[in-house]
Amino acid sequence: MKGDRVEIVIDAGNGSPRTYEISATRAGRRVEVANRRGLVEVSEVTRSGTAVRTARFMSSRILALVEHPADEPDDTDATG
Repeated sequence: MKGDRVEIVIDAGNGSPRTYEISATRAGRRVEVANRRGLVEVSEVTRSGTAVRTARFMSSRILALVEHPADEPDDTDATG
C-alpha cells in the first residue's frame, strides 16, 4: 500500500551508521522483507508480485530494521 516504508540502519564499518529507506511509491505497491541465507532483502512489489526495486543487506551488518505500515483510512467515523 502506498505509504508503506522500511528503515534499515547499517553498520558501515567507518564508525558511523548509515540509514536506508525503502518506500512504496505508488498506489497498489507494498514493501516486503525477506531473510535468506544471511541476507535481508527489502523489495518494493507491485500488485502482481513483480519486484520493482530491491535492496539487499548482510544480516550481520544490520543494527535496526523498522517497518512503518501505511496509515489506513479510519472507518469508525461513519454514521449509521
